Amino acid sequence: MKIKFVEKNYKIADRFKTVMTAKLEKLDRYFGVSASATVNCIKQNKVEKLEITIKNKGLLFRSEVASDNMYDNIDLALPKLERQIVRHREKKIDSKKTDKKVKDAVENFEFIEDMPELNLPEVSKLKKFELAPTMLEEAKDAIERLGHSFYIFLNAETGKVNVLYRRNDGKYGLIEVTF
Repeated sequence: MKIKFVEKNYKIADRFKTVMTAKLEKLDRYFGVSASATVNCIKQNKVEKLEITIKNKGLLFRSEVASDNMYDNIDLALPKLERQIVRHREKKIDSKKTDKKVKDAVENFEFIEDMPELNLPEVSKLKKFELAPTMLEEAKDAIERLGHSFYIFLNAETGKVNVLYRRNDGKYGLIEVTF
């Protein structure tokens, strides 16, 4: 697995890189060498935030945790990632009835204690609507007026479908959908 470390207001020590690399390499059995991981270490005020993103063959697994100690964040983030990976593998096993090697990899966990239960909620409501070209400022206004946490619109400037969402820090995030 290729691992990239990114620092933002935080100086990553060599020991941290060694520990994180060793722990992430334990997840190689799920992916192989084709996966790439990005480890973002961010310090905001007195809070240290760790974001880990793993990309492999079009799949994306992500974990974001914050505490007052970056080393504690490792132990919080990795079980989250492994649960996501196991859930994905379980769906794959159920749908394809894959070979024994994949089943064994899912049964022997590194970071989580017990097998997570796969209790996905049902789709209870379906909404259909037409996307009219909208400017970004109009989308911001709409998200405030409606009181929603996200707003889907056709960006009048780019001609692409966008999702505007409210982040935990109160700012907005924008996702641009490409086909």
